[in-house]
Amino acid sequence: MKKIVFGITSLDIGGAERVLVDIANKLQEKYDITIFTLYGKGAFEKELNQNIRIIHLFENSYKELSGLKRKIIPLKVLKCGKAIYKKYIEGKFDLQIAFLEGPITRIFSNGKDIKKIVWIHNDLSKVFGTGFKAKIKLKLDKKTYSKYNKIIFVSNDNRLDFNNMYKITNIEEKEDVIYNYIDKDRILEKSNEKIEKNCIDKSTISIVTLSRLVHQKAIDRLIRVHKRLIEEGLIHKIYVIGDGPEKENLEKLIHDLRIENTFILLGKKENPYPYVKEADYLALLSYFEGYPMSLEEGKILNKKILLTNTASIEVVKDYKKKYIIENDEESIFNSLKKILNEEIILDDNKEEAYNNTYLIEKIEKVCAF
Repeated sequence: MKKIVFGITSLDIGGAERVLVDIANKLQEKYDITIFTLYGKGAFEKELNQNIRIIHLFENSYKELSGLKRKIIPLKVLKCGKAIYKKYIEGKFDLQIAFLEGPITRIFSNGKDIKKIVWIHNDLSKVFGTGFKAKIKLKLDKKTYSKYNKIIFVSNDNRLDFNNMYKITNIEEKEDVIYNYIDKDRILEKSNEKIEKNCIDKSTISIVTLSRLVHQKAIDRLIRVHKRLIEEGLIHKIYVIGDGPEKENLEKLIHDLRIENTFILLGKKENPYPYVKEADYLALLSYFEGYPMSLEEGKILNKKILLTNTASIEVVKDYKKKYIIENDEESIFNSLKKILNEEIILDDNKEEAYNNTYLIEKIEKVCAF
């Protein structure tokens, strides 16, 4: 049986992490699957099939590290990439797949005469900025990506951005686009689980977003828009499911604007689907995106979807119950105002068919090269 190792930072709650677990659970039926993570104790680890092995570089999660170790360990990983690769990866697998941008991609680029695949989940030009450090990183990463046999993108938009950014010679023959796979049956089953009574207020219009609390997701912008709408008498509630480094800043902004009762940070939820099911709308109003899984999940749950004009529009191109908003604060305000005033109505009566089994077939074909 072919031995495949996937590498990722951790299996804590996140879009790429969710995708990897679903893919690995499917592939273990045909392949010997191992997942290598930098940090352990990820919330999704318990969802892995028992046939899948998992190796941690560090047993603790990143959040459990002390302040000093949080600074030292990433530097250690960066400096010791070759040694880590030699100890845990080299000579042990038939195929190596770096499933997330960053340290894992650099570690897995070591070694020769072994088939390697790298997955790109985001627009790297926006993730890493344009400063001096970003230029140095661009040069280093260009060399790193050149070592891979195949480069898989989760959207056509990300593929174009990558090629414009790195300009690697003859890279096109290595590239492919495979949209993110997700297990439909698992989501439908978990969406029926009970949540806190009256957690989602059914007496007014409710909007939920599944999002890490990071700059990319533009939650601060959504908070400001929400405040303006409330001031105009357009009562509604917004719920954000997720956690991240911007949490304290967002909590302060919500407090300063005195909207604690209508803009609610629900925190991280291992099962967000009942909340999405209960809400009127699922929103993803980010500055930029790759191929966000929250939108796939919204499609499976047959929700009305609001999103900004980013690469994420590929996810909903054939989905009828969506509304695409220009990616600036004023457009978001005006669009939500029209939705709350029922000037824009998305029909949510008709269910749309959802089938993504072809994605596993594409992934199996890539793994067989």
